[in-house]
Amino acid sequence: MFIRCAFFRGQIKPGCKEAFDAHIKAELVALWTRFPHVQEVRVLREVESDNPDTHFEMVLSMRFPSRDAIFEALDSDTRYASKAASKRLFDLFDGDVFHTVFSADEFPISEE
Repeated sequence: MFIRCAFFRGQIKPGCKEAFDAHIKAELVALWTRFPHVQEVRVLREVESDNPDTHFEMVLSMRFPSRDAIFEALDSDTRYASKAASKRLFDLFDGDVFHTVFSADEFPISEE
């Protein structure tokens, strides 16, 4: 499996947290969960870190079955709609956003 993440490194602008969160819930989650081949969508919000110099306001994590599935998702109408709707987040955010694709292995937890 492969995980594509969008890292929002920085801070929400002062007084904009409610609008930032509302836009994610009202507009973006519906788009993100409609990407072709997406198997899981997670919105991660930093609570604490052992690195005080770097803050990730949000990490969007999307799980796909293959690299080809990611390529198809990135070339989809849903992705272009998501990019357009995400512009509102950038108005509310001070920082940068970058994407990384991880290969992922999953290991069952023993019940012993």
